[in-house]
Amino acid sequence: MMEMIDSGQSDDSEQARRLSMATQTQPMSQGGSAASGRDHAPIIVPLLNPIVRRLMRVGVPLGPNALLSVRGRKTGQLRTTPIAVVEIGGRRWVQSPYGEVNWVRNLRASGEGILTMGRRQEPVTAIALTPEQAATFFQEILGPYIRRIPLGTLLIGLLGAREILTDPVGAGRRHPVFELHRAARTEASDTSTV
Repeated sequence: MMEMIDSGQSDDSEQARRLSMATQTQPMSQGGSAASGRDHAPIIVPLLNPIVRRLMRVGVPLGPNALLSVRGRKTGQLRTTPIAVVEIGGRRWVQSPYGEVNWVRNLRASGEGILTMGRRQEPVTAIALTPEQAATFFQEILGPYIRRIPLGTLLIGLLGAREILTDPVGAGRRHPVFELHRAARTEASDTSTV
């Protein structure tokens, strides 16, 4: 779990513009990360996620975190997980500090989901960044922002994703990143239970 990152500073807008030029993303239904095997979150994450989901569903603000609901690639059922949303310069991304975990595989397969912030639900489409684009994102956008916020470096270390700061190229291969875009209402977004 990380907090949603929102910064309206002009430096961030310039960084987002540069990233946009460097990362003209294309939809990807498969691949995008060189992670191999089954990645997984630390044991504390699956233990805390049900509590965090319940709190967020009733509108308890836990920082600007969001819930991401995605249809399971095998079951077709909506699966919901607390997620970090990075919002800079009017663009939004989500990234996995734990590699190719289930929500990543589901989002990669479906290409869409429902983002819930407070009591507001928004259907979104997701574009997977290539490992090279993710490295650019970590180096030019997320890394500088993390270094500016109090305890940002400590937080990213606690999440086990310090390499985002120290080795953005390696992190780009191991930490999938998706850019989110507002989508037209879909059948999935018409469900009242997330």
